[in-house]
Amino acid sequence: MYPKDLNYKMPAEWAPHERTFISWPVRESMVYPERYAEVCDGYAEFITAISEFEPITVVVNPDDLKNVKGRFGQSPNGERISFLPIEHNDAWLRDNGPTFLVNGAGELAGVNWGFNAWGGKYSPWDLDDAVAPQILEALNVKRFDAPLVLEGGSIHTDGEGTLLTTEECLLNKNRNPHMSREEIETAVRNFVNVDRIIWLKRGLSGDETDGHIDNVACFAAPGKVILQVCDDPSDDNYAITQENIAILSAATDAQGRKLEIIPIPQPPRAFHEDSRLTLSYLNFYFVNGGIILPVFGGAAAETDRQAVQVLSETFPDRKIRTVNGMAIIGEGGNVHCTTQQMAARRQP
Repeated sequence: MYPKDLNYKMPAEWAPHERTFISWPVRESMVYPERYAEVCDGYAEFITAISEFEPITVVVNPDDLKNVKGRFGQSPNGERISFLPIEHNDAWLRDNGPTFLVNGAGELAGVNWGFNAWGGKYSPWDLDDAVAPQILEALNVKRFDAPLVLEGGSIHTDGEGTLLTTEECLLNKNRNPHMSREEIETAVRNFVNVDRIIWLKRGLSGDETDGHIDNVACFAAPGKVILQVCDDPSDDNYAITQENIAILSAATDAQGRKLEIIPIPQPPRAFHEDSRLTLSYLNFYFVNGGIILPVFGGAAAETDRQAVQVLSETFPDRKIRTVNGMAIIGEGGNVHCTTQQMAARRQP
């Protein structure tokens, strides 16, 4: 039986968390291994920030366990930081970790998706594909094995039956070439328990994940979607933004509501060597009572300020905690990409 048949569903990300999971970086898998120390500092900042709001478990390679634990020995919220030794290839737990589900009885479960390193882009990925089952086993949580490759960063739900994703990613032939659009949609509906999927066409320009939704758009509440927008017609993201606005403006959610679109400005373009960095304020992460927001500084100082203002007005009851969004962006992602929320067993 599928999770949907047993009344399990994926809660909205803003719903209460029991804890957060995050993986520690692995030098050998990095695009720029010479920046390992800087990237580790970025992850440490994320972990410290999240621990201000809720418990966090760091998935760490066994050989690194002693050194990583030592980094947080004097952390002001050190009692909220725990460690789980699991071998892994890379450190993007949003994409290779489990998607947590809850049912009406307050029981927790997790979906174990297939993982192939974003369409076979980085080898090896065998250890990463085995991380989700080990987390669920450590938690003694019921596991549902899904028959398709899917990364957590490619889906976002409102908790009331509606899911956002992109065709560029979920329908990409480098993930599930044997499955049709209808088969993929049916599988997603069955495993996270949604009734309507809103398909955007594309993600941000240059996003090596093939258009993950968590850089583009997310629900702020049922019926409300935050969308990163670009106002420069010379930027590839301008046409993408306009298309996304048109799709969302015409869409209704699973409850029949028209969607309110909340725009958030795109940071100025930034490059590392010849590659455009995928800068996105939408790669923020909900925590209990707060939001962890990557900001970029320098030329982005004004859009940083605007992003804080938009999120403060949208979520007046949440503290906006900023972190250095430039620390790990060269590796391809940001704070949302690194994290996976474990839903509280009792949802309001």
